[in-house]
Amino acid sequence: MKNIFAELPPDSAPDEQFLELLARPGLRIERIVSTGQASAPGFWYEQALGEWIVLLQGEALLRFEDPPLAEHLKAGDCVNIAPRRRHRVDWTLPGQATIWLAVHYESPALPV
Repeated sequence: MKNIFAELPPDSAPDEQFLELLARPGLRIERIVSTGQASAPGFWYEQALGEWIVLLQGEALLRFEDPPLAEHLKAGDCVNIAPRRRHRVDWTLPGQATIWLAVHYESPALPV
């Protein structure tokens, strides 16, 4: 893929589209396209890897469990999510593509 906006799913796609752009040991970069999807009720992501995201297009509401925090993201906004920090997507705009660029990375263990 030469253009991050190429080959987008239709605005009425029933599922989010995940496309791996680059993978190396300890690093994965993917494009995520949402068209109105949200996390299932009661579901929280809790990933072993850190995740840095930037919203390239659209809007979304990203919610964190602890401390309780909701971030309304618009195009250009970026967020770093620490490993194991529980989060969910409350909503993305229906009927149009919300395009995320997600960088998943290994985070060194912190000293005890």
